[in-house]
Amino acid sequence: MTDRIEKSIDLNAPIERVWRALTDHEEFGAWFRVRLNGPFVPGEISRGHILYPGYEHLNWEAAIKRMDPPHYFSFTWHPYAIDPDVDYSREEPTLVEFRLEPISTGTRLTVIESGFDSLPSHRRPDALRMNEGGWAEQMKNIEAHVDA
Repeated sequence: MTDRIEKSIDLNAPIERVWRALTDHEEFGAWFRVRLNGPFVPGEISRGHILYPGYEHLNWEAAIKRMDPPHYFSFTWHPYAIDPDVDYSREEPTLVEFRLEPISTGTRLTVIESGFDSLPSHRRPDALRMNEGGWAEQMKNIEAHVDA
C-alpha cells in the first residue's frame, strides 16, 4: 500500500491509561519526544518543538481533528516535513488516527496514517518510509511509557 501506514500493539494497560498517554499533551510529549505549547483541543492547531535527537531544529504542528474518549483521537500534519526552508503548508496533510479498544490483557492501540497518495510524488517515498519506521518506534515508546 502506498497511501497508508497501519500499526497495532497490545498494551498491558487499561484503556483510560492509554487514552491519557495519547491525549494529555505533556504525556504525549514525553513518549513522542516533543514539547507542546498547550493541551490538545479539537479544531485548533497544536504547536511545539521536536525533541527527538537529530530533529531538534524542527517545530511540531498538527491540526487536532477529533477526540472521542476513550476510543478515538485524530490529527492532521505534514509528514516528514524536515526541511526548514520548504513551505509544506500548500501540501495536503495526512490524517493520523489512534484507535483504542479494550482487550482482556489491557488495550489494543492501532495507529493509522493515511493520505500519502496526496503528497507530491518526489516526497511520497521518503515520507512513507520514514513514517513507517517512525510509527514502529513510537509504538515501542508508548508501550514503555504506559508500562512505567
